Amino acid sequence: MNSEDKFYMLNALWFKPDGGREKYQEYLRAAGPIVLRFGGRPLPSFKPFKAVIGKFDADLIFFVEWPSWTVFKQFMADPDYQAIVHLREEAITDSLLIRCQRLD
Repeated sequence: MNSEDKFYMLNALWFKPDGGREKYQEYLRAAGPIVLRFGGRPLPSFKPFKAVIGKFDADLIFFVEWPSWTVFKQFMADPDYQAIVHLREEAITDSLLIRCQRLD
């Protein structure tokens, strides 16, 4: 995989108690237009129900399709995104982002 290949970012999030989920919704409303401007395409979100094998207790998981790693880095450095990234940090206790490639 090179930096110009399309990829999928797996996001797993653990919300802070007492309002973290709501604060994350505020972040999504602010970040959504910026993601779209950079060609990101949010895919459906899921609430994990129960780990069948192993331990995994995230509050929310979802993928975002990105045109390339180069574009993703531009998104992360964008001043409009940097102005709202604090909302994400205020909402979560932990996160896991994994860069993935489709196999088909």
